[in-house]
Parts: sequence; C-alpha cells; structure tokens
Amino acid sequence: MVQYDQETYEKTVHEYQQVVSKGFSLDDFRTYNEILFSCHSCGIEGNSFTVDETRTLKEKGLGMIPQGKPLVEAFEMLDHFAAYEEMLRTVDEPMTENYIKHLHYLLTEHTIAYRHQGAVPGEYTDVDMAAGDTIFGDHEVLIAKVPNLLESTELALEEDKLPIMELVARFHAYFEYLHPFRDGNGRLGRLLVNKLLLRKNKPILIIPKEGRDEYINCLRLFRKDTSEHLIQFFYKTSIQRMQQEMEAKQSMTEESLKFSF
Repeated sequence: MVQYDQETYEKTVHEYQQVVSKGFSLDDFRTYNEILFSCHSCGIEGNSFTVDETRTLKEKGLGMIPQGKPLVEAFEMLDHFAAYEEMLRTVDEPMTENYIKHLHYLLTEHTIAYRHQGAVPGEYTDVDMAAGDTIFGDHEVLIAKVPNLLESTELALEEDKLPIMELVARFHAYFEYLHPFRDGNGRLGRLLVNKLLLRKNKPILIIPKEGRDEYINCLRLFRKDTSEHLIQFFYKTSIQRMQQEMEAKQSMTEESLKFSF
C-alpha cells in the first residue's frame, strides 16, 4: 500500500490551490464543493442522489425532485445544504456543544423524526446506539466525553503541533466512537472535519461513497486503539481527489486546443 505523509499532502495542496482553486470565483468553487460533498456524504449513509441530481436539487429545490427519488432523501440533501452553508458562515467559530447541536439541528431538521420516532434534531440521543454490526457504549457515558473531545481538539488546532490531517482523522474517529446523536453522526462528523480543515486553509475532504466500505473499516479499526488506518485513508482520499481534479483540468485545457472545423 502506498504510504502518504504530511509533506506529500502539503505539496499537493499548494499545487492544487494554484492550478484549480485560484482560477474559480469563490462562490462558484464553494457551490461546486457543496454539491460534491453533500452528494457523497449523504450517499455514504444510503442516499441515492447522483451528483447531477444533487446539483439539480441545489438549483431548483423541491420544485425539481428527480423521478422515483424518495422525498425524505430530497429533504436530507436540502438539510445538508443548510448545515454546510452554516458551517461555512461560522467556520472560524470554535466547536462547542451548543455549536454542534445547532449544526445537527440544521442537518436533521426535516428527517430525524421520520427515521427515529421521538428523536429531536439538535439534541443528544437518550437511548443507547447501534449502527451496522457495531453496538456503541452507554450513551450517557459517551456523551459526557464530548466536551473534552471538542476542547482538546480546539487546543490542538491552536497549538498547531500535530499535522492537520492527523488531527482531523483522530477527531473524526473519536467523534464517531462517541456517537452522541440518534441520527446524523457520520454526516455531522464529516462536516466538522471540513470546518477544521478550512480553518487551516486546506481543501475540504470529500470521501467518495464508493469508498464507504474502506472508510467504515478504518473507523472499526480505531475501536481497536489505532487511528493510523484512518489517517492514511484521509491522506489518500484527499491527495487522490486533488490530483484527479488537476489532471481533469489539464486534460480539458489540452482538448480545447484540438478543436477545428
């Protein structure tokens, strides 16, 4: 397996920002990332919207739901747009319990009660949790650890001693381990990862839904006291996406020079 490191990541980020990010208008680039991130982050949880369908929903809203798509999936995506845009608006605000509850409220406002009777958007779970083949611990014990996670992550970000990709991977793995909400923990955790990356002026991390199995397995391995697999997965996913977008831009630029009548 190829091993990725902070030096390779930083070099790729610099090149990506010069080749791709710099040429966009800020609003267009944000919208491009919002559509991709929303499609894949919701897709990891089972949402069936494609990138093109996600783009149409973003542009047209509920007036243009693709045929055959469940209404709950459309609302899930619209809620994700709202939470992502709020994250961008408040990117420099510290993570606190009130902050993550507010983001969770936006993220699950129109779906959580449909999927979990009695669950409230923006409120911690009041029952023990399970996901897939994983049974999480006592919910009260785990929720009590959330403030320390948020505070220690903020401190580590401020001290800037740990490479950012390692910091966000460890934060994300532990947040998912705590699983403090009845629904939306994965989507919220990935939003918070990108909040941290943006505060360090790094490109957002988009985990492709096609990589779900590897991603989930890395989270499982964290529960066996190792975060190295998730750190490597985050490095690989981020670097490969940046490289693919740079190659795509170069290819499109070269193809445009070949056209003739």
